[in-house]
Amino acid sequence: MSAVWRASRAAVKRRRLQTFVIGLVVFCSTTTVLLALALLGVASGPFEKAYAEQRGAHAVATFDTAKVSPEQLARTARQPGVESAAGPFGQAVVDIPKGWLWMAGGTLTVVGRADPAGPVDRIELLEGRWATAPGELVVNWSVQGSPGPDLLGTRLETPAGATLTVVGFATSMSKSASAWVSPEQMAALHPSAAQMLYRFTKSSTQAQLGAGLAGATAGLPAESLTGVQDYLVLKQAFSALVDSYLPFMTLFGVLGLLVSTLIVGNVVSGAVVSGYRHIGVLKALGFTPNQVVAVYLTMLSVPAVVGCVLGTLAGNALAGPILKVVFTGIDVGRASVGGISPWVSVASLAGMPALVVLAALVPALRARRLPAAQAISAGGAPRAGRGLHVQRMLGATRLPRPVSLGLGQPFARPARTLLTLAAIVLGVTTVTLSTGLTSTLVAFGNVGKEDGGARIQVEAGGPGNGRTAPLLGDREIEERLRSLPGAVGVRARALAQAGMTGQSQPVFADFYRGDDSSYSHLIVKGRAPVAAGEVVAGPSFLTQRALKVGDRVVLELNGRQVSVTVVGQLIEGNARALEGTWQTLAQLAPQAHATEYAVRLAPGADARAYAEAVRAIDPGLSASVLDPGNAGTATVITFSTVFTILLTLVASLGVFNTVLLNTRERRRDLGMLKSIGMTPRQVVLMTVTSVTGLGAVGGLLGIPLGIVAHRLVVDHVGVVDFPEYMKDVWHAPQLAAMLLAGVAIAVLGALVPARSAARMTIASVLHTE
Repeated sequence: MSAVWRASRAAVKRRRLQTFVIGLVVFCSTTTVLLALALLGVASGPFEKAYAEQRGAHAVATFDTAKVSPEQLARTARQPGVESAAGPFGQAVVDIPKGWLWMAGGTLTVVGRADPAGPVDRIELLEGRWATAPGELVVNWSVQGSPGPDLLGTRLETPAGATLTVVGFATSMSKSASAWVSPEQMAALHPSAAQMLYRFTKSSTQAQLGAGLAGATAGLPAESLTGVQDYLVLKQAFSALVDSYLPFMTLFGVLGLLVSTLIVGNVVSGAVVSGYRHIGVLKALGFTPNQVVAVYLTMLSVPAVVGCVLGTLAGNALAGPILKVVFTGIDVGRASVGGISPWVSVASLAGMPALVVLAALVPALRARRLPAAQAISAGGAPRAGRGLHVQRMLGATRLPRPVSLGLGQPFARPARTLLTLAAIVLGVTTVTLSTGLTSTLVAFGNVGKEDGGARIQVEAGGPGNGRTAPLLGDREIEERLRSLPGAVGVRARALAQAGMTGQSQPVFADFYRGDDSSYSHLIVKGRAPVAAGEVVAGPSFLTQRALKVGDRVVLELNGRQVSVTVVGQLIEGNARALEGTWQTLAQLAPQAHATEYAVRLAPGADARAYAEAVRAIDPGLSASVLDPGNAGTATVITFSTVFTILLTLVASLGVFNTVLLNTRERRRDLGMLKSIGMTPRQVVLMTVTSVTGLGAVGGLLGIPLGIVAHRLVVDHVGVVDFPEYMKDVWHAPQLAAMLLAGVAIAVLGALVPARSAARMTIASVLHTE
């Protein structure tokens, strides 16, 4: 083994370029695959772990206390299929003013619990203590992080005349309530509903949850169950943003794995084939066949292991910021995404070197059987007759001789050529996919901005934001904003935190009046709301609540109820928000007024001057120019660009390796051609032409694959429903550019070895022969 190691180390030092290429290919491939596996690994892991720790409820059921007694509800905990249960707890709805704890005005679902612990839904205190006496309130803090002790002691005056003081902040993975009070205080609030929390023995699917709940509530009076919230909806909410990244991250990861496999196989097997003469020399020196195989496997494993380790470190370094961006703003209580799962790093560290060994093993075992004399004479050039028929046909054409010779070279090594072609195809597929995603997301980011005018957001001061209230009234503000120079549209907005029948968590309802021209671009299905009782929402909101266009729900605000119809679906939207008309708000809260105004300026209007004019008309108004960018769009484009660069680099390295091996094998031929007058420029042309045809063919095959991959991604983004015009992004100039991408990848990889071949002298070639 000492001789094997010395021979391997000497080969690594002598073949520095080959060693570098193998290490770089494995480095890029490991980084790409690790990033994709990391995102897949954290998609549901944190939620499941946190939910199990807090004994989260599989179902939060709300019952009408006028139709069912506490004793009847308590018996449901002992029904078959129920693993554990908690309750019944009294439940009431309390109105809150706008700005209370920075919340939108509306309603708060309050539950009476004596203890945050229990068999189901163990509530975790973030600040303060639990409510144990009348007049005390614990608020469910759904924002990530702790609110701090400064907000303890905040008071809430209920319409019934009770005063509740915040003594603690807590978080519940089950989202079973917006706040909690003691059972004594709940009795004073006169609850009209009761809450039961269930964990079932089988709960992995919606069907199992439905069967478990049906078994638990069997025997209860009809229509006593008024609402159910299951944990699968919460899980979907947790991973909603992740799901928007997963399709393209997964696809890029698969492409990275395929490209890596092909290129590593091509590079490694080519290294063994090009080293046949060295293998013959080793055998002549007395190395056994097994030692020869060990030398080559060791020689190739060294750069592979180094590249894999560096790629794993780079992937771990990049994964932290990427995962932080992906999970930002998701309402998950105290669940954290953590870092990359150890199995991902272990799989990368073990998988890539194993891939290199497997790729080298087949040609190494074949070389193992060659006698020393045959091995020394093999590998110097392709076997006689291979590809000659194609080369003769090309030579009979009127193509320049360097071009015909170059086009015939790929047929001399068909297996190597096919591997290189596959890498180019996948590289073009990646470029096509990335270009399509960028075009789609640019169109998405420009929704409502097609006229090119700037957008101004005007906010009225008040108790909710700690600023001076405006002197002008709501309608007067709107009129003055319309009258300022440059304004072509004003849209007033009021936000309310309303209840929805059957949901324990409130929803944020945005109500608009005024300019609605942007709705024509925002609606994907159905139509825009135009009358009282009509609302629209994004795909996440509708999916998580099992709603669709045409369904009816009941909104509750300040003791008033309104039945509304979902008349349209937005391209995207907050998972907890819907949008309605001002007429609907008038039915729920007749005295409500707008607090924000979106102003659309004419193209070329001075946005800064308009903002200053707004501040001049009323000191209670603040104006800011909206950023035309989109964080989510920028993130996806950044990811696509990073992966495209990585995979294009890997594919170019594959071409580089192929041309380099072909050039070394054809040293004698190049010397003969130069001796009869071929110039260095013609050598470069011949060498580059040998892969240009592969690049063109790879472009023709990769473009349709990239288009299919693009459609696959944009059709499966859960938080955005792209309209057809955003998906139809392929036009003749783009397709021509994609075709050139394959040629560019091939030329980029071939240029350096081609110039190296052109600089070889006849004397040096003949001397080596």
